[in-house]
Amino acid sequence: MAKTPAAKPAKAASAAVKAPRKSDALQKPLTPSAELAVIVGADPLSRGQVVAKVWEYIKKHGLQDATDRRQINADAALKKIFGKDSCSMFEMNKHIAGHLR
Repeated sequence: MAKTPAAKPAKAASAAVKAPRKSDALQKPLTPSAELAVIVGADPLSRGQVVAKVWEYIKKHGLQDATDRRQINADAALKKIFGKDSCSMFEMNKHIAGHLR
């Protein structure tokens, strides 16, 4: 006797109709400080967009350290944000967060 495939149970109706997502804190538009606006512009941006624009600036100006690519050598504009000459890419977000309102 051949086996017949069992019918798959239908998904719950609640799974088919999803509730609208709450606004994520990372997507909330924030206004950059005057120092940060020199790099990313004065328009409100989400944190992700700000970090992406800062990375564009870093790569455009060749500010990553040649021997350790995790280190960012600050120019005059980034020095105002970092507060020092060099910063690791991991602590960069901490410094950027202080310039967003």
